[in-house]
Parts: sequence; C-alpha cells; structure tokens
Amino acid sequence: MDRKIISTGAVLGFIAIILGAFGAHALKKVLDLDQLASFETGVKYQMYHALFLMFLGSSNLVSEKAKKSIYFLVLSGVVLFSGSIYLLATKNISNIDFGIIGIVTPIGGLLMIVGWAILFLNIMKKKA
Repeated sequence: MDRKIISTGAVLGFIAIILGAFGAHALKKVLDLDQLASFETGVKYQMYHALFLMFLGSSNLVSEKAKKSIYFLVLSGVVLFSGSIYLLATKNISNIDFGIIGIVTPIGGLLMIVGWAILFLNIMKKKA
C-alpha cells in the first residue's frame, strides 16, 4: 500500500507541475485574473496533497487501515476539488457550462479535511 500511496503522490505532483506551468504560460493569455487565480488554487491544493500522500506512504505513524482510508479520502478529494476548479476556471475556453459541477468542489474539500483529521487522530492515539 505504501508504494501505491507514494506513487500516487508522485503522479499528482507531476501533473500539478504541468498544470501550473500550463496555467502560468498558456492560460495566462486566455483567462481573466479571477479564473487564473482559481486555477492556481486547484494546482496548489493538488500539490499540497501530493506531498501529503508521499508523507503518508513514508510514515509508520499510522495503521495500514487508516492509510487506506486517508488515501481514498485525499485522492477522491483532490479529483473532486481540484478537478472541478480546473473545469470551472476554464469553462469559457471549452464553451461548456460546468456550473452544475460546482457543488462537488466543497465536497472534495471536505474529503481532504476528513483525511487530515483521520491522520491527526491516528497520530494522537498512537502510543509513544
């Protein structure tokens, strides 16, 4: 499981760097400042959670069961949160109204928060 978690973190980080560069160069010319800031928020949260997964996979502070739960929550959260932000920020380029998916953004954020909370609780209850 640790290898899968670390590999997923690496892939999310890799994609975040590509999307960040794409946003800074190609999208800068076609998005307004608010859309670009939103896109960058998606990239930041994706990168934060890529690093989080790499830490999780390298840690022995949490049980395997907790790691699986955190992994699922964080990965789902990133896909929903960052993914929906990417689509919403670029909707005028694609000419597709993704407004209906705006509801999944806070759900994704909540999933990531719960993942962090499970990590915290597991670390706190672990005996020294």
